[in-house]
Amino acid sequence: MNHDFKKLDQIDLDFFSEVIGKDHVMADPSDRERYGKDETEDLLFPPEVVLRPRKTDEISRIMGYCHEHSIPVTPIGALTGLSGGALSVYGGVGLSLERMNSIISIDEDNLQATVEPGVITQVFQEAVEKVGLYYPPDPASRGSCFIGGNLAENSGGPHAVKYGVTRDYVLNLEVVLPDGAVIWTGANTLKNATGYDLTHLMVGSEGTLGVITKAVFKLIPRPRLNVLLLIPFRSAVNACRAVSATFKAGIIPSAMEFMERDALDLVNETFQMGVEIPEDIEAHLLVELDGADLNVLMDQAASLSTLMDSHDCGEILFAETEAQKDKLWSMRRKVGEAVKAASIYKEEDTVVPRFQLPELLQEVKRLGEAHGFRSVCYGHAGDGNLHVNILKGDMSDEQWDHGLDTAIRDLFSFVHDLGGTISGEHGIGFVQKDYMDIVFGERQMDLMRALKGVFDPKGIMNPGKVL
Repeated sequence: MNHDFKKLDQIDLDFFSEVIGKDHVMADPSDRERYGKDETEDLLFPPEVVLRPRKTDEISRIMGYCHEHSIPVTPIGALTGLSGGALSVYGGVGLSLERMNSIISIDEDNLQATVEPGVITQVFQEAVEKVGLYYPPDPASRGSCFIGGNLAENSGGPHAVKYGVTRDYVLNLEVVLPDGAVIWTGANTLKNATGYDLTHLMVGSEGTLGVITKAVFKLIPRPRLNVLLLIPFRSAVNACRAVSATFKAGIIPSAMEFMERDALDLVNETFQMGVEIPEDIEAHLLVELDGADLNVLMDQAASLSTLMDSHDCGEILFAETEAQKDKLWSMRRKVGEAVKAASIYKEEDTVVPRFQLPELLQEVKRLGEAHGFRSVCYGHAGDGNLHVNILKGDMSDEQWDHGLDTAIRDLFSFVHDLGGTISGEHGIGFVQKDYMDIVFGERQMDLMRALKGVFDPKGIMNPGKVL
């Protein structure tokens, strides 16, 4: 696609100031740099200007102008992404959605909510919990990430194993298209068989097809009770094997997280969590069960404990208080931060059918030995989503910059051969696009390029991502 984009000048900045006010047009180098990096490795791509609109019609005018003048636009959320999806690779406009941060309505009668993209995910969850409702998608960064970013990446999180991912809760979207037109993609109904499904096409499109300005979510009743168990294993492979066995036994956890020993050791070191791990333990599963009847939950926990014993587990920790539960969940959610504090790293977001998890973990370790890297693995074991963190450690710059591509390509090819794919929830963005050929043939890629061309014929919408 042609990327002959216009460089911004004062006339452009004057127009943007007229639309959203001068205070929200940010061209200072320090501001541009701040909006030019996310949590993806050490990448930096500052936009030429950062715009912070407040209303849909402002975004419509901005997009119409940028379309007319061939100015690239990159939607920016909370900058918590791990694939470089919000980085302004071609400069142009960095369109920050941070001021569009209203929960417009919570409809308790229809179990729906209408939300703007700049709302923090945890803020939204807590707002609906106050009226006894539940919005399950909960990425590790839920305390800082935006709903808009969750929509862009089709985020999941620990509770996706039972409740599904972001896409499963989206009924309707207001979208500003690259030429400035404003559309609604669906209907505020639980069933909709009317035409092509533009709503779910937009979710997970990583800001390459348009700017989401409102989302209508379905909600569910909040589960009243839960129990949480931390289960240690003397073999990481056995921990992975226990995952599939749990579902085959008819137990459906609301969360089932895998953490190998190095992951928890890093959390302990970085945050002084004070959790003692016996020397013979290689990995843990953090398992949550939820429901409305405590007796049923305790019976399930007992059955789960018996099943885990058959996979050579150690002493199971049963979280008896809310404080204990919060501590265990805090440990899990801090793993990514702890890995980042320990070393420069690359994170690969692999996902396979859950029964193949043991094979995937073994292959990761084999590749590490073959290519000389250390890996720290953790993730959402219940749905087969393993986050593979490759640490630079003592690797030379040459090995790090030029030697890892072969290892990553081998890993992704192995994942594909297992029936999996190369991203479960972090998206393709900027850093994974060169591996798309592993999972898609040229015909599928042509279809995606054609879709992109229909929505965005000038290629101004988040260029340099996915394709």
